[in-house]
Amino acid sequence: MKTLVTGGAGFIGSHLSAALLREGHEIAIIDELNDYYSPALKRKNLEQVRKHGEARFLQADICDREAVEGLLAGFRPEIIVHLAARAGVRPSLENPLLYQRANVEGTTVLLEAARRHGVERFIFASSSSVYGAASRVPFSEEDPVRWPISPYAATKIAGEALCHAFSHLYGLKIACLRFFTVFGPRQRPDLAIRKFAENIAAGRPIPVFGDGSTGRDYTFVADIVNGIIAALKLDSRFEVINLGNSHPVLLRDMIATIEKVVGRPAIIDRQPEQPGDVPLTYADIGKAERMLGYRPATSLEEGIRQMVEWLREARSEEKP
Repeated sequence: MKTLVTGGAGFIGSHLSAALLREGHEIAIIDELNDYYSPALKRKNLEQVRKHGEARFLQADICDREAVEGLLAGFRPEIIVHLAARAGVRPSLENPLLYQRANVEGTTVLLEAARRHGVERFIFASSSSVYGAASRVPFSEEDPVRWPISPYAATKIAGEALCHAFSHLYGLKIACLRFFTVFGPRQRPDLAIRKFAENIAAGRPIPVFGDGSTGRDYTFVADIVNGIIAALKLDSRFEVINLGNSHPVLLRDMIATIEKVVGRPAIIDRQPEQPGDVPLTYADIGKAERMLGYRPATSLEEGIRQMVEWLREARSEEKP
């Protein structure tokens, strides 16, 4: 299959791109390589992808209609996996217009290009943040998602709505996959598990917002990738599907697990709760199990072990 991965130089995108190459897909990647975090890290991710096969790469903004049209006209993908986005709840509070442009306008550009070029299937990376401060757990795809509490969450709800409209109007087969707190090797430097692991290992303080009682449904990146690949074969017009671990972990327990793996105690820098943060994420994955055969297999502790080992290897490569 010819598959276009947007954001393929990023954390999830690079793991997915490598997995698709191993499965025999012909892939193209479009990625802006923006400076949200170091573009050098993204180039290293691309180097890891290319160890598994050839991948066409275009450095471009997904809002650039001419660039997107040119890529689709030349590559003719059968599938688009749309992972590219401005990510993160807290940064979206500081720059909501940037998030609206990248996540809403960019998604619209891709959907319209997919329509024009006869793409068969479109996978949209959504987020558990669409559920907001939900009172009912676990979070089900049938729950209403009318009240986001961050601009980032609002852009993901908008993206899902656009996907539904294009599917309804033009028959494009679309799956919106709601990811729950993905972690693992190559994780963005600003995300909690990586940041905490690096700081604890170095004896630096870690910023902890609130009293540690918030809970997250941490999901290992390989499990997410398996769910995405299963969705490529889904034969239905439009679906919204949770991809999580369905085992939420309290922040304080996540820190304790990192301490155990790293082998040293954390120095806690207690901070007030942050606007936009939700108290809990908790995926109902029954639909993913039924429709995709999805079964997450990696525990938090095992995933953190793999991530810490990757961090150690990365540090050793940086030494002269």
